[in-house]
Amino acid sequence: MAACSIEDVLAKAEKDEAEKLKSITVHKELDLEFDLGNLFAFDKNPPDTREFRQKNKEDFLCSLARDNTQLLINEIWKLPTERVDEVIVAKLPEPTTRLPREKPAPKPRPPTKWEEFAKLKGIQKKKKTNLVWDDVHKEWRRRWGYKRANDDTKEWLIEVPESVDPNEDQFAKRIKAKKERVAKNELNRLRNIARAQKIKVPGVGLAPTPTDQPSKSELGKAVQVAKVSTASVGKFQDRLPKEKAPKNTGKKRKFQPLIGDFSTEKQKQLDILKVMDSKKPRLDITKAVNKQMREEDMESGSKRKKGSGKKRRKGNFSGKKGKGFGSTAKSGKNRKPRMKQGKR
Repeated sequence: MAACSIEDVLAKAEKDEAEKLKSITVHKELDLEFDLGNLFAFDKNPPDTREFRQKNKEDFLCSLARDNTQLLINEIWKLPTERVDEVIVAKLPEPTTRLPREKPAPKPRPPTKWEEFAKLKGIQKKKKTNLVWDDVHKEWRRRWGYKRANDDTKEWLIEVPESVDPNEDQFAKRIKAKKERVAKNELNRLRNIARAQKIKVPGVGLAPTPTDQPSKSELGKAVQVAKVSTASVGKFQDRLPKEKAPKNTGKKRKFQPLIGDFSTEKQKQLDILKVMDSKKPRLDITKAVNKQMREEDMESGSKRKKGSGKKRRKGNFSGKKGKGFGSTAKSGKNRKPRMKQGKR
């Protein structure tokens, strides 16, 4: 066994370590183009085809990717750095390469009616402070929410204006007004969402919205409602030349006069007493006959349905003997029934 010195062992170990840890300096014939904003490196050097064929393809590609990555990291370390939470961070510049999007850019949200009105009038949104001065408690309080400043819902006494009914409950009136405001705001919010998603919003009342095309029946109903909305309930409204009478408007109830001749009412009361006093039941012959006819028609109709629902036998029903399954009843009687013999 050949003797080896300590110097040879150390030199071999240094050589092996140097092969494992490659140098950070990489030599290229053409300099790479870098886009540090996107962490890109573009290598324009042609690959060595001879080395690619002789060497393992995966090892060749891995070494090429390692060299280009090393050059990119060297460029990143040239940027200005700072320490954030005991970590060195490099400040990347703005990207220069425009990358295509995977999905189309989102469309801008359509403005609400208030935003359109504010833009038309030149109204600008001003940021309000969260705290305001409360004159009652003499302290700074929140503008909205719990324990807000100038909270009128905690008042135990409300001044009644001169122009309103003194017996009207002002507390209930204030609560009702607040509920109406909340409902109106919620309705406007839902309308804005529907308009943003291009959903048709139904109009309020009988008048259709400008975006909808009203039908003939809707227009007729709107005209009829407008006519009867007068003080005389449309009694003195003139009709158009070719206007037809409205359909399905219902019958108007007629009441007897409260003053005047009471002979009709008296006669009705006497007829009721006469029917109640008579021992024999009153028989309406026409009504009884109509009821009996209806019952007979219903019975005959049910019998017809039952008869049509029975299944018929398949085969030849010609009536001749010995042909098919259509033999007469006499031939059926002459047949002897077969008996199965069981085991005892």
